[in-house]
Amino acid sequence: MPVTRSNHDHGNRGEPVSSSADAVTTAGRVQGEALDGVVVFRGVPYAAPPIGPNRFRPPQPLEAWDGVREALTLPPSCPQPSQRPPGWPQEHAQDEDCLHLNVWTPGVDDGRRPVMVWFHGGGYAIGSGSWPLYDGTNLARRGDVVVVTVNHRLGPLGYLHLDGLAGDRLTGDEASVSGNAGMLDLVAALEWVRDNAVAFGGDPGNVTIMGESGGGAKVATLLAMPTAAGLFHRATIQSGPALRVTKPERARAAAVELVDALGAADDPSRLWSASVEEILAASASTSAGRMGFSPVLDGTVIPAHPGDALVRGTANDVPVIVGCNRDESAGTLPAELAEEDLPDRLRSQAGVAEDHLDDVLTTYRAAHPGATPLDVLSFVLTDQRMRAGSIQLAEAKAKGTSTPVWQYFFTYALAGRAGHGYEIAFMFDNLGVGGTPPSAERQRLADAMCDAWIAFARTGDPNHDGLAEWPPFVPPERTTMIFGRGASAAVDDPDAATRELWERVAVARRASRR
Repeated sequence: MPVTRSNHDHGNRGEPVSSSADAVTTAGRVQGEALDGVVVFRGVPYAAPPIGPNRFRPPQPLEAWDGVREALTLPPSCPQPSQRPPGWPQEHAQDEDCLHLNVWTPGVDDGRRPVMVWFHGGGYAIGSGSWPLYDGTNLARRGDVVVVTVNHRLGPLGYLHLDGLAGDRLTGDEASVSGNAGMLDLVAALEWVRDNAVAFGGDPGNVTIMGESGGGAKVATLLAMPTAAGLFHRATIQSGPALRVTKPERARAAAVELVDALGAADDPSRLWSASVEEILAASASTSAGRMGFSPVLDGTVIPAHPGDALVRGTANDVPVIVGCNRDESAGTLPAELAEEDLPDRLRSQAGVAEDHLDDVLTTYRAAHPGATPLDVLSFVLTDQRMRAGSIQLAEAKAKGTSTPVWQYFFTYALAGRAGHGYEIAFMFDNLGVGGTPPSAERQRLADAMCDAWIAFARTGDPNHDGLAEWPPFVPPERTTMIFGRGASAAVDDPDAATRELWERVAVARRASRR
């Protein structure tokens, strides 16, 4: 590993003196920073900038550079509505030139380590691979693995279906897949990993893709994408089974609204001359809104709904971990809830139909004796929006493919709830970041989770010596690993009564549509 000494001003502040380390990519040499046993490369480009004529196009090949390119600064986020992620002291910079990734590795060009690629959450509209919660230092050092986080196009810049709307600015093929440009960015990032992993001490034949929330949904969608076949070998889907794949006619209707709002109906070139701010403002004025653009079932990039692909056995067949947290909707709960107000909340917030209301109340009160009305609402929202989908995805995977699937359920509460995204700090071994204060108990849980994810990336099986046996998910046992307080444990079909309830509701809904 070529290493040169470089203070980077650390020595003047009494901090550890770092070293710089170079890696040679297919496009040129990059300079990273070595500190505390890990080398990090920040802001490495994996495709040409998606600006100018490349806006809305599939990712284009990266041009090579001469000399050494510094990879010392976290890259800007892709354009998105203004937001402040947990742990950021201020708004993070945004730029349309955003197809970059970050790499953490224990050593450059000195081994064939498992590669763990993380796709950030935030739906398809917000987020960044550079959020502090996703820092791969501890994961890379602990597991002797290479960690990669990826930025990709979001919102209308990544998912605007311009089929028939782009004039001559896009070819017919480019326009027909423009609604999946953001997903194709992820494929380009995985192709970069395939072509460059060895230069960073990684194994291109052992790549695990991971993601939470929108990132988990992106992982599930990649399972159904032929262009991603062979680029990854395992997958984890964390709180991301609610797959938003838009039918082309609906996606095109949303694009027409945005085109009209930009004044581009008679002049498609306006789509390229408009500023990013104008495009985001136009997006907010459409029925899709700021958060509504998502991958498109275009028949080419995504030929089938990911759930259908799993059931039919046409999905990319790799081992999978899937699961969610106990209180996924904790951030949307009221401060208090009286017993007499619970039915109305179940109707309005959870969308429980009147003819299912008594069944829901009876089942949840029996399944959770002593639960407060707020607890019941939280459990219903989680089961309806996340857990039922996770179980359905696991069942489809178990029945439709040859490789195993493991299911988990995260129940460790912080401030009374095991909320959306709470597991990330544990599986990254990043306690102390994003509102998860460290403690001995929490570190034990982080050890169990982090080592399970590392074992899965290394061997395709999450079992390790510090964890109770975790069998694959197979109906009817439906074994699920409960990550919570005390020792984690594998439980057969936990909360079977509520699972069966939502199966009954789903059957009734399908019958009502006939």
